[in-house]
Amino acid sequence: MASRPPKRIRIPLNGVLLLDKPVGFSSNDALIKAKGLLNAQKAGHTGTLDPFATGVLPLCFGEATKFAQDLLDADKTYETLIHLGVSTTTGDTEGEVLERKDVDISREQIDAALAKFRGPIQQVPPMYSALKRDGKPLYEYARAGITLEREARDVTIHTLEFLDYQAPFLRLRVACSKGTYIRVLGEDIGAALGCGAHLQELRRIQVGHLTLAGCVTLEQLTATEEGGRAALLAPVDSLLSSFPEVLLSEPLAIRFLQGQRLTLAKEEVVLPEHSGRVRVYRLGPEQGASGTPSGRQLLGTAQLHEYGVLAPERLIATAQPA
Repeated sequence: MASRPPKRIRIPLNGVLLLDKPVGFSSNDALIKAKGLLNAQKAGHTGTLDPFATGVLPLCFGEATKFAQDLLDADKTYETLIHLGVSTTTGDTEGEVLERKDVDISREQIDAALAKFRGPIQQVPPMYSALKRDGKPLYEYARAGITLEREARDVTIHTLEFLDYQAPFLRLRVACSKGTYIRVLGEDIGAALGCGAHLQELRRIQVGHLTLAGCVTLEQLTATEEGGRAALLAPVDSLLSSFPEVLLSEPLAIRFLQGQRLTLAKEEVVLPEHSGRVRVYRLGPEQGASGTPSGRQLLGTAQLHEYGVLAPERLIATAQPA
């Protein structure tokens, strides 16, 4: 009897892969592919991109998964190509055509329609979505031909920028709050113009402060030698750079990692001007020429309260005393 090949030992990687997701991959498919190429133990993604969509998909590995929720809650920016005059069952290219209408629309009509969707608006989530009802995703009901009532949700369109119009294709840039469905926005714009619409293309260009500039493709990841793939990961704190930082000495760092609340008002610690969420580091043992630490280690996140009280929130399990 032939012996089985030895089981592959997964590597405990910690960091963030900024992936430029290709067309045809679900977010989970892309995660599984990248996790396999990196031979990583633990991984998760930070929000779903539809298979037909492309762009920024941050994949978190190891300790970075603790901070994935921050990107789920972050604002996002997209560029999209809307096909006016054609409505589909899914609001994108993956659905069946429901209706076709002639498109005779001016730039002035487009500007007037777009103005209705800037700022706080309400959206009805699409049936073809991963939202669950009675434990089952809505898309499963939709595939069975069942349409359920859905409550409208409050979202915010921070910017809705006209980029180009070559009838029947309208190109826009959208910056929006979490929970916004660009497919629904495209359909609603089509309805406001009286012709219907669906998304022809969708590309996510920014999640929080993370942009396409730092992304790699699956092709680039595959082409990199196996031993060098981990170098493509950004550090865990790349997810947290929008939060102010607090630097702790070794004695304070030890207490912080033990989960103690620290009163820093009387300590020699530079604190942010305002209370709120912060990222916390251990000071490096050496000082650079400018007097700033030449090395430091992320300990986790915390809430900074009045009177300089620092309350640990999420801690890095791999952070050990120096």
